Amino acid sequence: MLDHDLGPFGIRATRWHIAAGLTYIPATPFHRLGIHMGAPVNASCRCDGRQHRRVQSHGDIDIVPAGLDGEWEDDADCTILRLWISPAIMRSAAEDMEIDPDSIAIRPKFQHRDPAIEHIALALETQTKVDEPADRLFVESLGRALAVRLIGGTFDATTVSARQKLSSNQRRRLVEFIESHLDGDLSLAQLAEVAAISVSHLKVLFRRSFGMPVHQYVIRRRVERARHLLAMGELSISQIALAAGFAHQSHMAQAMKRILGITPTGIARMRR
Repeated sequence: MLDHDLGPFGIRATRWHIAAGLTYIPATPFHRLGIHMGAPVNASCRCDGRQHRRVQSHGDIDIVPAGLDGEWEDDADCTILRLWISPAIMRSAAEDMEIDPDSIAIRPKFQHRDPAIEHIALALETQTKVDEPADRLFVESLGRALAVRLIGGTFDATTVSARQKLSSNQRRRLVEFIESHLDGDLSLAQLAEVAAISVSHLKVLFRRSFGMPVHQYVIRRRVERARHLLAMGELSISQIALAAGFAHQSHMAQAMKRILGITPTGIARMRR
């Protein structure tokens, strides 16, 4: 896997089914994690000049920094949920947390336990399974959350006071920007620039101020725009999907069904 294989988000999750025996994993230019899924296996690992023997159980996480290879040997078939994350995401998260990126050193860890990382990995895997293009804001949020976990801190507790929210002016600017760019590829970096705060602060303060994460808010606004355009009846369903910022009409249909409980076709029929 090459660096460009991570795609535009710099992060990927893939489930691998591994046959019993020895598996060699070459070094890569990005950090990787392996989460054991399913029944326990007897396993050994040789990495960074050290050998680890253990019973690998569901949820055990091996963390391998960029540039390190290794060998893993299992006495039975197993399933590993593997994540790759670009060091650029780590540096960006550290800067947002007002931590010197050069002071961040990801070290090998084996049989690490972190339910939050497992949850993030499963959410990322789901994004790769769907036929529709991944939701940019959602994947960026997951990548940022994973980076924070790996760095070892939470910006919510360290850089944002418990009562702080977006100002009324910041909320207004964000709402106006989102509404005028719903048909585009919105990113966390764009919205953070509009609010004149870091991406990490934006994620925390947006949820507090709007009652939901950024990506959920944007999806709901896209659904509402699509509903309005469908009610007007001037455009085709495929045109409305693009005008509301969806990749295609099946993506829009899934979002509308989930949020409104009705499909675009159903809304179109109601105006007849």
